[in-house]
Amino acid sequence: MMKGKTLYRLAVVGLFLLLGSCGLEDSQTALKLAHTLDRQHSVHRAMEFMDERLRELSGNSMRIDIYPGGQLGSERELIELLQIGSLAMTKVSASPMEGFVPELKIFNLPYVFRDADHFWKVLQSDLGRQLLVAGERARLRGLGYFDAGSRSFYVTDKPVHTPEDLRGMKIRVQNSQTAIKMVNTLGGAATPVSWGELYTALQQGVVSGAENNPPSFYLSKHYEVSRYYTLDEHTYVPDMLLVSTEVWKKLDPQQREWLQQAVDDAVAYQRKLWQESTRESLAAVEAAGVEVIYPDKQPFIDAVQPLHASYKGTEVGELLDRIAAM
Repeated sequence: MMKGKTLYRLAVVGLFLLLGSCGLEDSQTALKLAHTLDRQHSVHRAMEFMDERLRELSGNSMRIDIYPGGQLGSERELIELLQIGSLAMTKVSASPMEGFVPELKIFNLPYVFRDADHFWKVLQSDLGRQLLVAGERARLRGLGYFDAGSRSFYVTDKPVHTPEDLRGMKIRVQNSQTAIKMVNTLGGAATPVSWGELYTALQQGVVSGAENNPPSFYLSKHYEVSRYYTLDEHTYVPDMLLVSTEVWKKLDPQQREWLQQAVDDAVAYQRKLWQESTRESLAAVEAAGVEVIYPDKQPFIDAVQPLHASYKGTEVGELLDRIAAM
């Protein structure tokens, strides 16, 4: 029954997007971009900047129409709209993308990157570019990575200083098998919950905690019910800007160049916004009474080594070795 409703919704949204493109001046190409973030988020602000840059670069012959806040569906639904060519672009966390591109499991593994500098060195390398376009076989071409910082644990009941403190806690994770393994390896009980339902789940005790970056923790208002935030920084999971390969093929070489340049400029702009947002978010939650904890990371790193070892001899294991060597 749920599958039928989802297909119906996709059909309706696809028809809306198709009709919405009718009546445009032939001289202007409009690309429809939808995402699930709110308008305050640095990624949305970067997308608005991207639209401005594309108009400038193309002499106003191209533009991006942005639909924020899940207006056109969940991340999964937006990806499916891209695959059939009914939507041009979307932003998705690299976490659920592992269901389409198995190599992207690498971003859901804990303590793969030594720090933010190492993380960005990898993303900007040939390896990072290979991972970005690996989704083409699923009709999803990556155009760029947006900064989503590092993910850390926040809980409602008691402070977390070591992995042992997570034992018995139900911790919300994204719909990623690797993220589930990560939390379970650290001693917690991984519990997938949709982002839109998480505030209530925390409030009602369905889960004891979750994990995310500081701006998401703050903007979601999860700090109102989660009073402890442990900056263990276990994973760096970027956001990926995707374009439908069906739409990409219809653009001529010059239009592709303009779009890619606009994306590159927006990525650089968003990284600056993200750094500001992270500082402001941590200050705001502390002012609201949240205890921000800076733990010794080594016990967490040691605890997940069996998870890393389990990938030895696999494609993901090879990626781990390549990244460690950078």
